[in-house]
Order: sequence, then structure tokens, then C-alpha cells
Amino acid sequence: MTAADLGKECLTESPAVSPAEPLDRGAGILMPVSSLPSPYGIGTMGQAALDFIDRLSAAGQRYWQVLPLGPTGYGDSPYQAFSAFAGNPYFIDPDLLVRDGLLTEEEIRSFAWGDDPSKVDYGKIYDGRFALFRKAYERWKAVRTAENAAEYEQFQKAQEFWLDDYALYMACKKDSGDLPWTEWEDGLRLRDPEAMDRFRAEHESDIEYWKFLQFVFFGQWKNVRTYAGSRGIRLIGDMPLYVALDSADCWSRSRYFQTDRQTRLPREVAGVPPDAFSEDGQLWGNPLYDWDEMERDGFRWWKERIRANAELYDAVRIDHFIGTVRYYAIPVGETTAKNGTYRKGPGAALFTALLKELEGTGTKIIAEDLGVFVPEVEALLRQFGFPGMKVLEFAFGGDRKNPHLPMNYTENCICYGGTHDNETMAGYFLSGQRPWWEMQYVKDYLGVTDENRLMDMLFRAGYGSVASVVIFQMQDVLGLDNRARMNTPGTFGDNWCWRMLPGAFTDERVGYLAGLADIYGRKPQ
Repeated sequence: MTAADLGKECLTESPAVSPAEPLDRGAGILMPVSSLPSPYGIGTMGQAALDFIDRLSAAGQRYWQVLPLGPTGYGDSPYQAFSAFAGNPYFIDPDLLVRDGLLTEEEIRSFAWGDDPSKVDYGKIYDGRFALFRKAYERWKAVRTAENAAEYEQFQKAQEFWLDDYALYMACKKDSGDLPWTEWEDGLRLRDPEAMDRFRAEHESDIEYWKFLQFVFFGQWKNVRTYAGSRGIRLIGDMPLYVALDSADCWSRSRYFQTDRQTRLPREVAGVPPDAFSEDGQLWGNPLYDWDEMERDGFRWWKERIRANAELYDAVRIDHFIGTVRYYAIPVGETTAKNGTYRKGPGAALFTALLKELEGTGTKIIAEDLGVFVPEVEALLRQFGFPGMKVLEFAFGGDRKNPHLPMNYTENCICYGGTHDNETMAGYFLSGQRPWWEMQYVKDYLGVTDENRLMDMLFRAGYGSVASVVIFQMQDVLGLDNRARMNTPGTFGDNWCWRMLPGAFTDERVGYLAGLADIYGRKPQ
């Protein structure tokens, strides 16, 4: 059976839900929370987030897109989080803990958060954050009021699907010296009930600490979302398709993954096959879902996940959307992605369930459909009304039918200058590294003779397009080169580190975006 045949099998009868309406016409900025300016080494959900929302509103923007908010570990990638549900404690704002009487100014100043305000130093963040938050936790236990206790109990009940397992997983991980769960002692690795009960009894306070951090995280993010709504800004989140092997999800719900029932280890892992950009393909190493098992209980795990995201965002971008139609399975032990096999994904059955779960929330789904064109993916997008993505950096290869060229857009899509995985626009178009014929076509298409106007005309091409939403990275709004690139796929070190300097989002830049939003009918009314 070919990959195309697998895709066709995923297109079932029309769903019992109506196709979604396009997102409201508007513009936005892709700005990770980690990249917000703050004195604490990494962006937080405090005043800097609210100030950024104010700047977005003044700039005539409607959307703020963030990267995944999950807790990160080795490699610092938000796409390899310890949980598909939990929030990253790094983003907790210390000033708000001072306001709540859980920390003092002196305690915050006693830690070194990094010397370079333009970069995240994850080593220093790791060393300082958890020690500081431990102080806040101990103080919280001592001063808890009946009202606070009731609020905390309500939070635990609302998050009961995942919270207990996540807190236990993190406590076990720290007790093991941060080893992945696959290397824990057998009792905990295999979730033996007696071993787990014994650990819970011996580490009750440690487990509660990890719950406390989530309680604080979700409280602070709720404040951000509420404020964004009051300023007319809608939040777009990012949901990785796969979860990390070293995650609470894979450890606690192994039946949902293609793992050996005895060892709990994967037999095959995720990736994508070789293409024109990579002769070895991409070997991601994530465990694959057992879609048959998930469908047997009505996709409960996925429904819980999409409901959790609906509490955080107004729209959710699903990364590697193609993997829901067909996925690429690579045997464990392979060193490249050359020897994988395409398998059938759940397709329409999954999204019928998810859209029913989203009814009444107002939260929309966006499909990251980049990569090789798959007709069945396009048909699935039409079936459910999901917008796909277009990227200006991909547009000017010479083919006049290129779907990334603005003249070929349809309304129900999102236009990006570039994504977190791409070069900055200045790095891509102005570095002198592009073929002469590509640059000539860019200039001819945009009507540009002076390269100094190229960035402006690219912004105008996106803003003036029929795409319902146009989003540029913050780095591109600021005109930064590749030193500000967020991530280079397939590399380690110096990724996920870029931060915006205080004051960089100037009145001039705000006014420029506000003017474009007004001219091209993207300004919120």
C-alpha cells in the first residue's frame, strides 16, 4: 500500500460537526514567552507579558502566537517537553510571588540569572529557579488560608487527568538525579503499585511541590489570557503532535503508545523520510501513538489534551499535522530515517472527536501542513475548515504555482514570514546566500529595485494578501539577522535562546505595524 493509499483511508464520511469558519482577518506576532524581556534570565508571565500585549494592541495586532508552554529539559526544546499538559515553571514570574508574600526582593536578587539580556542561559535558570521556588512553596504551605486551600483543591480536581502522574514523575526524576524514566529502578519504571505507594509515602512533600508549581503557573497564565482578551488580543498556542519518550505521558499511559508491553520501550519511533533537504531524513525518536488503542476509548487522551489547550488559547496550531493522516515509523536502532515505513493515521475520526470537544469553547485549530504536498491532508483541511500555513521564505523558488506565493493564497490560511525553525527574514533574504535568480524573482514580484525596501515590501505582501491571518516573528519585526534565529533543526546548542532587549519594540515599529494593519484591513474594529 502506498503512502497516498494510506492517506485516502483516513478520509471518512463527513463529520458530524460543521467545518470551522476562517479566523477573523488580522495580523499577529510570533513571540515565545521565553523571549520576553525580564530581569530573571528568561521571559515570564508577569508585567513584561502584559506590556507586550499593550504593544500588540497599539500596533493594530489581533494575535499573539507563542511556542509550546510545556516544561523543558535536556536540549531546552519546547517540542520535547516532560508533559503534554503541564506548564513550564521557568515562566513563573518571581515578582508576582513577591506580591503574594511568597518571596522577598532579597531572595530574588540572591540568584544570578545570566549576564546577557539577549540570551537565555538555561544552565543558570535551572540552578536558580527551582531553589527559589522551593522557598516559595515552603512559605505557601505555612501561610495557606482556607480560601487558598479551597482554590488549590479546585485546581487539583480540574487537572486530575494528568496532574498526579506528572507530579509523581517529576519527583521520581529528581530523586533519580534527573535520569529519564527508562533508566529508573524497575519498580518505578514499570509502575509497580507497591513501589509507587512507597515512593509517594516517602516523598509526599516533593510531589506536592510539583503540583504547587503547576497551580502557580496556571494562575499566572490565566491572568495573561484574561488581560489579552481585555485588550482585544487572541492567543495562538502550539501543540506538538508527538510527546517525548521521557515524559510523564509516555511513562504513565504507555498503553497509548507503540511500546513493548513488558519493557515499556518503543519498538519504532517517529521521524520523516529523506527529501531534497536531507538525504538521511529526520530521526526524531519520539514514541509513536497506538492509534487503534486510542480510538477504542474514543480518543480520550487527545480530547483531554485539546480541552486543556482550549483553556490556554483562542487557537491551537497542531504541529506536523500530516502525521494524523499518515505517519512514518522508523525501527528502533536505526541511525537515520531511511528505513522507515508509512502507516495509517486516524485522520477524520480524530478531528471529529476533537471538534466535538471544542464546541462552546471558541478555540480554533490551525494545521501546520508544511512539507511535501499530500492531497489527502488538503482534503482533510477542507473537510473540517482548518486553515493551513504559507511561508514567504518558501515562496520564491521560481514556480509560479507555488502555494506560498501570496497571489496563490486562499482566504482560509495563515501567512508567515518565517517560522521558529527558519532563518530570520533578514538572514534569509539579505545575507547574500540566496541564488541570484531567486533574489531576482523576489524583486520582480514585489516591484523592488532597492534592497533597502525589500523587508517592507515583504511585510506588505503578507499584510495585503487574502490570507485571513498574517504573522511575523518578532525578530523580523525588528529586522534582526540570523544571530537572532530561534532554532536550527537537527542541531544542538544555542537554540531556543533568543530574547528581545527591553525597549526594542519601539514606538516607530509599533506605528509601522499599526499603519499596515490599517491600510490592509487587518486592524481590529
